[in-house]
Amino acid sequence: MQFRFTDEQQMIRDTAAGFFADHSASAAVREAMATETGYDPQLWQQLCQDLCLHGITIPEAAGGLGLGYVELVAVMEQMGRYLVCSPFFATLCQAVPALQRTATAAQAQPWLERIMKGQTATLAWIGREQPGAGAVSAEYERTDAGYRLSGDYFFVVDGHSADLLLLAARRPGTRGRDGISLFAVEAAAAGVERHWTPTLDQTRHLARIRLDHLRLDTSACLGTEGVAGPVLDEVLQLATVALAAEQMGGAQQVQDTAVAYTGERQQFGRPIASFQAIKHKAADMMLRTEVARSACYYAACIADEAWHGGALAGELAEAAAIAKSYCSETFFRNAAESLQLHGGVGFTWEYDVHLYLKRAKASSLMLGGANEHRETLAALLLDGGDTL
Repeated sequence: MQFRFTDEQQMIRDTAAGFFADHSASAAVREAMATETGYDPQLWQQLCQDLCLHGITIPEAAGGLGLGYVELVAVMEQMGRYLVCSPFFATLCQAVPALQRTATAAQAQPWLERIMKGQTATLAWIGREQPGAGAVSAEYERTDAGYRLSGDYFFVVDGHSADLLLLAARRPGTRGRDGISLFAVEAAAAGVERHWTPTLDQTRHLARIRLDHLRLDTSACLGTEGVAGPVLDEVLQLATVALAAEQMGGAQQVQDTAVAYTGERQQFGRPIASFQAIKHKAADMMLRTEVARSACYYAACIADEAWHGGALAGELAEAAAIAKSYCSETFFRNAAESLQLHGGVGFTWEYDVHLYLKRAKASSLMLGGANEHRETLAALLLDGGDTL
Protein backbone atom coordinates (compact mmCIF):
# COMPACT_ATOMS: atom_id res chain seq x y z
CA MET A 1 0.00 0.00 0.00
CA GLN A 2 1.35 3.44 -1.00
CA PHE A 3 0.82 6.15 1.64
CA ARG A 4 2.15 9.02 -0.43
CA PHE A 5 0.33 10.78 -3.27
CA THR A 6 1.73 9.96 -6.69
CA ASP A 7 2.62 12.84 -9.01
CA GLU A 8 -0.69 12.37 -10.81
CA GLN A 9 -2.71 12.39 -7.57
CA GLN A 10 -0.85 15.47 -6.35
CA MET A 11 -1.63 17.20 -9.66
CA ILE A 12 -5.36 16.40 -9.26
CA ARG A 13 -5.26 17.74 -5.68
CA ASP A 14 -3.45 20.95 -6.70
CA THR A 15 -5.71 21.51 -9.70
CA ALA A 16 -8.83 21.14 -7.56
CA ALA A 17 -7.40 23.48 -4.92
CA GLY A 18 -6.60 26.16 -7.50
CA PHE A 19 -10.00 25.89 -9.16
CA PHE A 20 -11.95 26.11 -5.89
CA ALA A 21 -9.79 28.98 -4.62
CA ASP A 22 -10.76 30.95 -7.74
CA HIS A 23 -14.43 29.90 -7.97
CA SER A 24 -15.56 29.22 -4.40
CA ALA A 25 -14.55 32.37 -2.55
CA SER A 26 -16.73 33.72 0.26
CA ALA A 27 -18.99 35.79 -2.02
CA ALA A 28 -19.62 32.86 -4.36
CA VAL A 29 -20.47 30.52 -1.46
CA ARG A 30 -22.91 33.02 0.05
CA GLU A 31 -24.60 33.62 -3.29
CA ALA A 32 -24.98 29.89 -4.00
CA MET A 33 -26.27 28.95 -0.55
CA ALA A 34 -29.06 31.53 -0.81
CA THR A 35 -30.57 29.77 -3.83
CA GLU A 36 -33.05 26.91 -3.55
CA THR A 37 -30.82 24.49 -5.43
CA GLY A 38 -27.93 25.36 -3.13
CA TYR A 39 -25.32 25.55 -5.85
CA ASP A 40 -24.39 27.48 -8.97
CA PRO A 41 -25.33 25.38 -12.05
CA GLN A 42 -22.72 27.19 -14.13
CA LEU A 43 -19.97 26.30 -11.65
CA TRP A 44 -21.16 22.67 -11.64
CA GLN A 45 -20.92 22.53 -15.43
CA GLN A 46 -17.44 24.07 -15.29
CA LEU A 47 -16.42 21.47 -12.75
CA CYS A 48 -17.75 18.77 -15.08
CA GLN A 49 -16.60 20.04 -18.46
CA ASP A 50 -13.32 21.79 -17.64
CA LEU A 51 -11.97 19.48 -14.91
CA CYS A 52 -14.05 16.29 -15.37
CA LEU A 53 -14.00 15.84 -11.59
CA HIS A 54 -17.49 14.30 -11.73
CA GLY A 55 -15.99 11.36 -13.63
CA ILE A 56 -13.21 10.43 -11.19
CA THR A 57 -14.58 7.02 -10.21
CA ILE A 58 -16.80 6.42 -13.25
CA PRO A 59 -15.40 3.77 -15.61
CA GLU A 60 -13.72 4.87 -18.82
CA ALA A 61 -16.31 2.84 -20.76
CA ALA A 62 -18.96 5.32 -19.58
CA GLY A 63 -16.78 8.34 -20.35
CA GLY A 64 -15.23 8.72 -16.88
CA LEU A 65 -11.63 8.74 -15.68
CA GLY A 66 -11.69 5.28 -14.08
CA LEU A 67 -9.69 6.39 -11.02
CA GLY A 68 -10.17 5.43 -7.37
CA TYR A 69 -10.88 6.70 -3.87
CA VAL A 70 -7.47 8.22 -3.18
CA GLU A 71 -8.12 10.68 -6.00
CA LEU A 72 -11.71 11.22 -4.83
CA VAL A 73 -10.57 11.93 -1.27
CA ALA A 74 -7.95 14.39 -2.55
CA VAL A 75 -10.73 16.37 -4.26
CA MET A 76 -13.13 16.14 -1.29
CA GLU A 77 -10.43 17.52 1.02
CA GLN A 78 -10.18 20.64 -1.14
CA MET A 79 -13.98 20.93 -1.37
CA GLY A 80 -14.09 21.01 2.42
CA ARG A 81 -11.40 23.68 2.57
CA TYR A 82 -13.31 26.04 0.30
CA LEU A 83 -16.82 25.08 1.46
CA VAL A 84 -17.78 24.32 -2.13
CA CYS A 85 -21.54 24.32 -2.74
CA SER A 86 -22.15 21.63 -5.37
CA PRO A 87 -23.96 18.31 -5.90
CA PHE A 88 -20.59 16.52 -6.05
CA PHE A 89 -20.95 14.64 -2.75
CA ALA A 90 -24.48 13.43 -3.49
CA THR A 91 -23.65 12.43 -7.06
CA LEU A 92 -20.11 11.04 -6.89
CA CYS A 93 -19.87 9.85 -3.29
CA GLN A 94 -23.37 8.41 -2.82
CA ALA A 95 -25.22 7.76 -6.07
CA VAL A 96 -22.38 6.56 -8.31
CA PRO A 97 -21.07 3.90 -5.88
CA ALA A 98 -24.64 2.69 -5.33
CA LEU A 99 -25.13 2.36 -9.08
CA GLN A 100 -21.84 0.62 -9.71
CA ARG A 101 -22.13 -1.76 -6.77
CA THR A 102 -25.73 -2.91 -7.29
CA ALA A 103 -26.69 -2.48 -10.95
CA THR A 104 -25.69 -4.73 -13.77
CA ALA A 105 -23.39 -3.20 -16.38
CA ALA A 106 -26.31 -2.82 -18.77
CA GLN A 107 -28.42 -1.08 -16.10
CA ALA A 108 -25.67 1.26 -14.89
CA GLN A 109 -24.30 2.38 -18.27
CA PRO A 110 -27.12 4.76 -19.36
CA TRP A 111 -27.34 6.38 -15.89
CA LEU A 112 -23.57 6.87 -15.69
CA GLU A 113 -23.54 8.39 -19.17
CA ARG A 114 -26.19 10.91 -18.10
CA ILE A 115 -24.08 11.84 -15.07
CA MET A 116 -21.09 12.31 -17.35
CA LYS A 117 -23.18 14.78 -19.36
CA GLY A 118 -23.61 16.90 -16.23
CA GLN A 119 -26.82 15.56 -14.70
CA THR A 120 -26.93 15.09 -10.93
CA ALA A 121 -28.04 12.20 -8.77
CA THR A 122 -28.47 11.27 -5.13
CA LEU A 123 -29.09 8.29 -2.88
CA ALA A 124 -32.12 8.21 -0.55
CA TRP A 125 -32.30 5.61 2.18
CA ILE A 126 -32.90 7.32 5.52
CA GLY A 127 -36.25 6.71 7.13
CA ARG A 128 -35.13 7.03 10.72
CA GLU A 129 -32.24 8.84 12.39
CA GLN A 130 -29.65 6.08 12.48
CA PRO A 131 -26.73 5.22 10.19
CA GLY A 132 -26.55 2.18 7.94
CA ALA A 133 -28.89 0.10 5.84
CA GLY A 134 -31.02 -0.69 8.89
CA ALA A 135 -32.47 2.83 8.65
CA VAL A 136 -34.41 1.99 5.47
CA SER A 137 -38.14 2.20 6.17
CA ALA A 138 -39.72 2.82 2.74
CA GLU A 139 -41.35 -0.33 1.42
CA TYR A 140 -41.94 -1.91 -1.95
CA GLU A 141 -44.35 -4.57 -3.12
CA ARG A 142 -44.50 -6.60 -6.28
CA THR A 143 -47.30 -5.93 -8.75
CA ASP A 144 -48.24 -7.51 -12.05
CA ALA A 145 -46.42 -4.71 -13.91
CA GLY A 146 -43.39 -4.42 -11.63
CA TYR A 147 -43.15 -2.64 -8.26
CA ARG A 148 -45.03 -0.12 -6.13
CA LEU A 149 -43.06 1.97 -3.60
CA SER A 150 -44.33 4.00 -0.65
CA GLY A 151 -42.61 5.77 2.23
CA ASP A 152 -40.64 8.81 3.32
CA TYR A 153 -36.97 9.73 3.13
CA PHE A 154 -35.41 12.44 5.28
CA PHE A 155 -32.10 14.36 5.09
CA VAL A 156 -31.52 13.46 1.43
CA VAL A 157 -28.52 15.47 0.19
CA ASP A 158 -29.60 17.59 -2.80
CA GLY A 159 -32.73 15.42 -3.01
CA HIS A 160 -34.92 18.32 -4.15
CA SER A 161 -32.70 19.25 -7.10
CA ALA A 162 -31.18 15.96 -8.31
CA ASP A 163 -32.11 14.69 -11.76
CA LEU A 164 -31.85 11.00 -10.84
CA LEU A 165 -32.85 9.25 -7.64
CA LEU A 166 -31.56 5.98 -6.24
CA LEU A 167 -34.16 4.81 -3.72
CA ALA A 168 -33.63 2.11 -1.11
CA ALA A 169 -36.77 0.25 -0.07
CA ARG A 170 -37.45 -2.96 1.79
CA ARG A 171 -39.86 -5.86 1.43
CA PRO A 172 -42.67 -5.63 4.03
CA GLY A 173 -41.93 -7.57 7.21
CA THR A 174 -38.12 -7.48 6.87
CA ARG A 175 -35.60 -5.84 9.22
CA GLY A 176 -31.93 -4.82 9.25
CA ARG A 177 -30.12 -5.56 6.01
CA ASP A 178 -32.68 -8.15 4.88
CA GLY A 179 -35.10 -7.58 2.03
CA ILE A 180 -33.60 -4.31 0.77
CA SER A 181 -33.59 -3.38 -2.92
CA LEU A 182 -32.32 -0.30 -4.76
CA PHE A 183 -34.39 1.35 -7.48
CA ALA A 184 -33.25 3.89 -10.09
CA VAL A 185 -35.95 6.50 -10.68
CA GLU A 186 -36.40 9.68 -12.69
CA ALA A 187 -36.76 12.49 -10.16
CA ALA A 188 -39.74 13.90 -12.07
CA ALA A 189 -41.67 10.61 -12.01
CA ALA A 190 -45.32 10.68 -10.93
CA GLY A 191 -45.65 9.64 -7.30
CA VAL A 192 -42.44 11.39 -6.14
CA GLU A 193 -42.83 14.49 -3.95
CA ARG A 194 -39.70 16.46 -3.07
CA HIS A 195 -39.29 19.35 -0.66
CA TRP A 196 -36.23 21.34 0.33
CA THR A 197 -35.90 21.35 4.15
CA PRO A 198 -33.63 24.26 5.26
CA THR A 199 -31.28 23.26 8.08
CA LEU A 200 -28.51 24.67 10.23
CA ASP A 201 -25.90 24.25 7.47
CA GLN A 202 -26.93 26.65 4.71
CA THR A 203 -24.06 25.51 2.47
CA ARG A 204 -25.42 21.96 1.97
CA HIS A 205 -29.07 21.56 1.13
CA LEU A 206 -31.12 18.59 2.30
CA ALA A 207 -34.56 17.46 1.24
CA ARG A 208 -37.49 15.28 2.21
CA ILE A 209 -38.79 12.85 -0.39
CA ARG A 210 -42.18 11.18 -0.17
CA LEU A 211 -43.24 8.27 -2.33
CA ASP A 212 -46.98 7.94 -2.85
CA HIS A 213 -47.60 4.60 -4.56
CA LEU A 214 -44.75 5.15 -7.00
CA ARG A 215 -45.16 2.64 -9.81
CA LEU A 216 -42.04 1.23 -11.48
CA ASP A 217 -41.43 -1.48 -14.04
CA THR A 218 -39.14 -4.41 -13.27
CA SER A 219 -36.12 -2.80 -14.96
CA ALA A 220 -36.00 -0.11 -12.23
CA CYS A 221 -34.79 -2.62 -9.63
CA LEU A 222 -30.99 -2.63 -9.68
CA GLY A 223 -29.40 -6.08 -9.57
CA THR A 224 -31.09 -8.89 -7.69
CA GLU A 225 -34.22 -8.02 -5.71
CA GLY A 226 -34.00 -8.07 -1.92
CA VAL A 227 -30.24 -8.52 -1.42
CA ALA A 228 -28.89 -4.94 -1.62
CA GLY A 229 -28.60 -4.43 2.17
CA PRO A 230 -24.93 -5.41 2.60
CA VAL A 231 -23.99 -3.49 -0.54
CA LEU A 232 -25.83 -0.41 0.73
CA ASP A 233 -23.80 -0.57 3.95
CA GLU A 234 -20.58 -0.72 1.91
CA VAL A 235 -21.70 2.27 -0.19
CA LEU A 236 -22.41 4.26 2.97
CA GLN A 237 -18.98 3.36 4.35
CA LEU A 238 -17.36 4.64 1.15
CA ALA A 239 -19.39 7.84 1.44
CA THR A 240 -18.31 8.14 5.07
CA VAL A 241 -14.64 8.13 4.05
CA ALA A 242 -15.32 10.88 1.49
CA LEU A 243 -17.22 12.96 4.08
CA ALA A 244 -14.35 12.55 6.57
CA ALA A 245 -11.97 13.94 3.94
CA GLU A 246 -14.22 16.96 3.48
CA GLN A 247 -14.25 17.49 7.26
CA MET A 248 -10.47 17.25 7.43
CA GLY A 249 -10.16 19.90 4.71
CA GLY A 250 -12.52 22.17 6.64
CA ALA A 251 -10.49 21.68 9.82
CA GLN A 252 -7.34 22.75 7.96
CA GLN A 253 -9.06 25.85 6.60
CA VAL A 254 -10.39 27.12 9.95
CA GLN A 255 -6.95 26.52 11.44
CA ASP A 256 -5.28 28.56 8.67
CA THR A 257 -7.89 31.30 9.01
CA ALA A 258 -7.34 31.57 12.77
CA VAL A 259 -3.55 31.67 12.43
CA ALA A 260 -3.78 34.40 9.77
CA TYR A 261 -6.18 36.49 11.84
CA THR A 262 -4.20 36.25 15.09
CA GLY A 263 -1.07 37.19 13.15
CA GLU A 264 -2.71 40.48 12.11
CA ARG A 265 -4.79 41.35 15.20
CA GLN A 266 -2.80 43.69 17.47
CA GLN A 267 -3.10 43.99 21.25
CA PHE A 268 -0.71 45.79 23.61
CA GLY A 269 1.39 46.76 20.60
CA ARG A 270 2.02 43.29 19.16
CA PRO A 271 0.14 40.53 17.29
CA ILE A 272 -1.99 38.40 19.60
CA ALA A 273 -0.41 35.32 17.95
CA SER A 274 2.75 36.14 19.92
CA PHE A 275 1.00 35.37 23.24
CA GLN A 276 1.69 31.89 24.58
CA ALA A 277 -1.96 31.05 25.24
CA ILE A 278 -2.78 31.70 21.57
CA LYS A 279 0.21 29.62 20.43
CA HIS A 280 -0.99 26.68 22.51
CA LYS A 281 -4.44 26.83 20.92
CA ALA A 282 -2.96 27.00 17.42
CA ALA A 283 -0.66 24.05 18.18
CA ASP A 284 -3.60 21.98 19.44
CA MET A 285 -5.54 22.76 16.26
CA MET A 286 -2.60 21.68 14.10
CA LEU A 287 -2.13 18.46 16.07
CA ARG A 288 -5.80 17.53 15.65
CA THR A 289 -5.72 18.30 11.94
CA GLU A 290 -2.59 16.25 11.28
CA VAL A 291 -3.94 13.20 13.14
CA ALA A 292 -7.23 13.54 11.25
CA ARG A 293 -5.29 13.72 7.98
CA SER A 294 -3.45 10.47 8.79
CA ALA A 295 -6.70 8.66 9.64
CA CYS A 296 -8.36 10.03 6.53
CA TYR A 297 -5.60 9.14 4.08
CA TYR A 298 -5.38 5.62 5.53
CA ALA A 299 -9.14 5.24 5.11
CA ALA A 300 -8.79 6.49 1.52
CA CYS A 301 -6.27 3.73 0.78
CA ILE A 302 -8.58 1.12 2.30
CA ALA A 303 -11.56 2.51 0.37
CA ASP A 304 -9.48 2.26 -2.80
CA GLU A 305 -8.75 -1.38 -1.99
CA ALA A 306 -12.48 -1.99 -1.46
CA TRP A 307 -13.37 -0.14 -4.67
CA HIS A 308 -10.96 -2.26 -6.73
CA GLY A 309 -11.53 -5.52 -4.84
CA GLY A 310 -8.12 -5.53 -3.08
CA ALA A 311 -6.91 -7.74 -0.25
CA LEU A 312 -7.67 -5.14 2.46
CA ALA A 313 -11.27 -4.52 1.38
CA GLY A 314 -12.54 -6.19 4.56
CA GLU A 315 -11.10 -3.37 6.70
CA LEU A 316 -13.34 -0.72 5.13
CA ALA A 317 -15.87 -0.56 7.98
CA GLU A 318 -13.12 -0.16 10.59
CA ALA A 319 -11.17 2.46 8.63
CA ALA A 320 -14.32 4.48 7.87
CA ALA A 321 -15.38 4.45 11.54
CA ILE A 322 -11.94 5.64 12.70
CA ALA A 323 -11.76 8.43 10.12
CA LYS A 324 -15.32 9.71 10.65
CA SER A 325 -15.20 9.67 14.44
CA TYR A 326 -11.92 11.56 14.57
CA CYS A 327 -12.58 14.00 11.70
CA SER A 328 -16.03 14.90 13.09
CA GLU A 329 -14.59 16.00 16.42
CA THR A 330 -11.54 17.65 14.85
CA PHE A 331 -13.56 19.82 12.47
CA PHE A 332 -16.03 20.95 15.11
CA ARG A 333 -13.40 21.65 17.78
CA ASN A 334 -11.17 23.52 15.34
CA ALA A 335 -14.10 25.58 14.04
CA ALA A 336 -15.21 26.43 17.59
CA GLU A 337 -11.63 27.33 18.57
CA SER A 338 -11.21 29.46 15.45
CA LEU A 339 -14.39 31.35 16.29
CA GLN A 340 -13.02 32.09 19.78
CA LEU A 341 -9.64 33.21 18.41
CA HIS A 342 -11.46 35.67 16.15
CA GLY A 343 -12.73 37.33 19.33
CA GLY A 344 -15.83 39.54 19.14
CA VAL A 345 -16.11 39.32 15.34
CA GLY A 346 -15.92 35.54 15.08
CA PHE A 347 -19.67 34.96 15.20
CA THR A 348 -20.64 37.89 12.98
CA TRP A 349 -22.20 37.38 9.55
CA GLU A 350 -19.32 39.18 7.78
CA TYR A 351 -16.75 36.54 8.77
CA ASP A 352 -16.92 33.02 7.33
CA VAL A 353 -16.06 31.18 10.54
CA HIS A 354 -19.72 30.67 11.45
CA LEU A 355 -20.36 28.99 8.09
CA TYR A 356 -17.62 26.44 8.83
CA LEU A 357 -18.91 25.93 12.39
CA LYS A 358 -22.40 25.15 11.06
CA ARG A 359 -20.98 22.80 8.41
CA ALA A 360 -18.86 21.11 11.10
CA LYS A 361 -21.89 20.48 13.32
CA ALA A 362 -24.11 19.26 10.49
CA SER A 363 -21.42 17.00 9.01
CA SER A 364 -20.64 15.50 12.42
CA LEU A 365 -24.21 14.14 12.50
CA MET A 366 -24.40 13.03 8.88
CA LEU A 367 -23.73 9.31 8.26
CA GLY A 368 -23.41 8.74 11.99
CA GLY A 369 -21.89 10.77 14.82
CA ALA A 370 -18.52 10.16 16.48
CA ASN A 371 -20.01 8.08 19.30
CA GLU A 372 -21.97 5.88 16.89
CA HIS A 373 -18.83 5.17 14.90
CA ARG A 374 -16.91 4.35 18.09
CA GLU A 375 -19.65 1.86 18.97
CA THR A 376 -19.22 0.36 15.50
CA LEU A 377 -15.48 0.18 16.03
CA ALA A 378 -15.91 -1.50 19.42
CA ALA A 379 -18.31 -4.05 17.94
CA LEU A 380 -15.85 -4.82 15.13
CA LEU A 381 -12.88 -5.21 17.46
CA LEU A 382 -14.56 -6.99 20.37
CA ASP A 383 -17.08 -9.32 18.78
CA GLY A 384 -16.15 -9.35 15.10
CA GLY A 385 -19.09 -7.18 14.11
CA ASP A 386 -21.74 -9.80 14.96
CA THR A 387 -23.82 -7.21 16.82
CA LEU A 388 -23.89 -4.66 13.99
